Amino acid sequence: MSAILASGLTKSFGPRTALAGVDLEIGYGESVTVVGPNGAGKTTLLRVLGTLSRPTSGTLTVAGLDPSRHGEEIRRSLGFISHRTLLYDDLTAEQNLRFYARMYDLPRDARRVDDLLEQLGLSARRHDLVQTYSRGMKQRLSVARAVLHSPRLLLLDEPYTGLDPQAAELLSALLEELVDGGCAILLTTHRLGRAPNAGDRVVILHQGRIVYEAGRATLSREEFSDIYRSFTA
Repeated sequence: MSAILASGLTKSFGPRTALAGVDLEIGYGESVTVVGPNGAGKTTLLRVLGTLSRPTSGTLTVAGLDPSRHGEEIRRSLGFISHRTLLYDDLTAEQNLRFYARMYDLPRDARRVDDLLEQLGLSARRHDLVQTYSRGMKQRLSVARAVLHSPRLLLLDEPYTGLDPQAAELLSALLEELVDGGCAILLTTHRLGRAPNAGDRVVILHQGRIVYEAGRATLSREEFSDIYRSFTA
């Protein structure tokens, strides 16, 4: 069973077409990176796959389930990082994670919160209000929120935004650990330098269509940049 199986997905907003027939399959234990310019449809694709938006046409199953019938069940089994952190500024980092732990019915004494704060370099600031955090720190805490319940599917919209090199390495290490544990990951990025070496596959999305797909590290950064520009110029 695939984590994601999409065929002919379209999404229109009035006269504007955001997705124009996307075919995509992602297995458990696989990481796929979607790269494309602004307006390519990356965020719309994640929202459709995450059951936050219904496709206009096409078929989609997530974890073998139909989102139109099992949306709530699917959402409980996945993690989602969007441009909004979904954090409460007037709570501390630890309080935010404890709150979400209760939402996911995790044991009150679970060490998952402590482990994630340590793994993402936030232990020293765990008792500080989130409103005092930098953009990069909020992004790291948002990652912790999204993976707190050990999701089988993780959708990330530009997760490296605002991260310094050290924080980016921490995030990459965590994602590799999740994939090794069988999690399926789909992330978007506009950073061409990161795309060829990120995940098992890299996909170019342009004008709502997948126009190119390749395996991990089959191309140099220069070669990938040339291919990317050939489609998006």
